[in-house]
Amino acid sequence: MISLFEHFPALRKQLPYAQLADLPTPVERLSSLGRRIGVEQLWVKRDDLTGKVYGGNKIRKLELLLGEALRSQAREVMTFGFAGSNHASATSVYAKELGLRSISMLTPQPNAEYVRRNLLLSFASCAELHHYEDPEALDAGVENQLRCHCRKTGREPAVIPPGGSNPLGATGFVNAAMELKEQIDAGLMPEPDYIYAALGSTGTVAGLLVGLRVLGMKTRVRAVRVVSTDVVEEERLAELFNETVDFLSSLDPRFPRLELDSNDLEVNDDFLGDGYALFTPAGVAAVQETAQAEGIQLDGTYTGKTMAALQADALSGKLAGRVALFWNTLSSRDFSEIIADIDYRQLPSAFHRYFEEDIQSLEE
Repeated sequence: MISLFEHFPALRKQLPYAQLADLPTPVERLSSLGRRIGVEQLWVKRDDLTGKVYGGNKIRKLELLLGEALRSQAREVMTFGFAGSNHASATSVYAKELGLRSISMLTPQPNAEYVRRNLLLSFASCAELHHYEDPEALDAGVENQLRCHCRKTGREPAVIPPGGSNPLGATGFVNAAMELKEQIDAGLMPEPDYIYAALGSTGTVAGLLVGLRVLGMKTRVRAVRVVSTDVVEEERLAELFNETVDFLSSLDPRFPRLELDSNDLEVNDDFLGDGYALFTPAGVAAVQETAQAEGIQLDGTYTGKTMAALQADALSGKLAGRVALFWNTLSSRDFSEIIADIDYRQLPSAFHRYFEEDIQSLEE
């Protein structure tokens, strides 16, 4: 959070903060991939390296969200996601590091190898795992678990929203935009015309947009939808932008009262495919080509679809003469040793199906 605090020193005392991330994350030029797709100035922001055990975009949010849990003297945190949620796994890892117990309230999703890995990592991090088949069952489960844990510990768990996407969590990406600007000013890369980022629970994109606007940068965000509008409507992005601005302005009157300009953002709905976590041929091809050209790991649920959108824009000529920055929100950390000796049958029985049923044919 150093970048944000340097711009707005009053926030240093106002914001809850637990240092978790290894920042700044590098920016690197993707020369080989850029030559393949015809983008001379193609770059990547390596947020896959935010944490030593588990990286990805969630760690920036968790520095604040878990910081708030500690400040409120919570003993446990409860969060939400699909069965293979990167956010839920990251929360379990870093809550444990801070001496907090995590509770993951999870719902069904298409199977994939990463679902298995994340479930095992959450278990290894002492997370309490619950699986609910539909939203109604989840709502009832949340009420029941909050009541049960309050009886056990004398207080309710701190609740962290799906993806960590509320104004406090999004503030982590206001800081990320400022971190990027410092790297640009240091000559590590040119100012991008476009940032490509996955659009899921909206916190990453909303925070970036706030930070870019505060700094007066020319950069536009091309957000690539990876969840259906039934899960997250596009209007939620504008709402979270406004909520984050209001939140930070309430803590520091020097923080400007910004409005979201439609020219700052483009949402691409064309690469979702049949739904969340359902791999697409274009997404899988982008994963393979990025690995071959640059040795960088992407996935079929989030970053592969985002890179597929970038490649399509490149091939259509939209990026001719432009500087494009791909924001890698996936964790690339290898935690195979941590989960190597865990038998999935130690997990609650509701999760066994993810280990016993086939993964998607495209992943194979």
